[in-house]
Amino acid sequence: MRPEIDLSAYATRIGHLQPLHPDLATVQAIVRAHVAAIAFENLDPLMGKPVDLDPLAIEDKLVHRGRGGYCFEHNRLMAEVLRAIGLTVTPVIARVLWNRPEDVPTAQTHMALLATIDDERWLVDVGFGGLTLSSALRFQAGMEQLTPHEPYRLLQGDGQWRLQAKVAGQWRPLYRFTLQPCEDVDFVVANHYVSTHPDSPFTRELMVARTVPEQRLALRNREFTMHHRDGRSEHYTLGSAREIRSVLERHFMLVLPAHPALDRRLAALSA
Repeated sequence: MRPEIDLSAYATRIGHLQPLHPDLATVQAIVRAHVAAIAFENLDPLMGKPVDLDPLAIEDKLVHRGRGGYCFEHNRLMAEVLRAIGLTVTPVIARVLWNRPEDVPTAQTHMALLATIDDERWLVDVGFGGLTLSSALRFQAGMEQLTPHEPYRLLQGDGQWRLQAKVAGQWRPLYRFTLQPCEDVDFVVANHYVSTHPDSPFTRELMVARTVPEQRLALRNREFTMHHRDGRSEHYTLGSAREIRSVLERHFMLVLPAHPALDRRLAALSA
């Protein structure tokens, strides 16, 4: 028996005030509101704290405690929300290609969702950091699809699907996946590696992102960037742990945990 997500609390958290129906309009509205309200962040792995994928633990963290999370948390929460409103959801596990050559083997370290809406499949992904989808995509190969931010497309070949985004006029690969069924343990194993292994970037670097209607906000260690939809970008180098905290709270709307390890890691970033 699956745990029951508190839909009312979730809707309040993301600022969605309309009724929740199992239709495309509702899903698109939820996705837009979710990525604007709940930041992508890796504070727990950075502090050496394992990430708990129990749905109620994720709900407590992202909905009730004002935190964000990374792909396994965002998309696990989204899967439970979509199921709770009556949709069929299938998680897929993906290999990240962003900023890597497409022929380089990569581990399965990303989670995305296939949702069936009105008998049609759609890709939903609210957890891909700085290029998180701000709308669901029709699961159809080769078609350029507009979103409130970048255009995206899905490509199919050799038994695999690839997601690409058009960035600065160029199609860039984000990740690839198959439709082979996944078990929860597949995500548990991937999450354990991502959140605890010393080679994982999530344990070594601060990575935070938030997608709002006219901007994408990104923080990588001390580098804070505001990407505007008109193509302009503003870059700021933060000089102290206090400045980093201020940006996390003000721009990413995070309630920061009172944890000495966080103070140490932020201080080390600004050293």
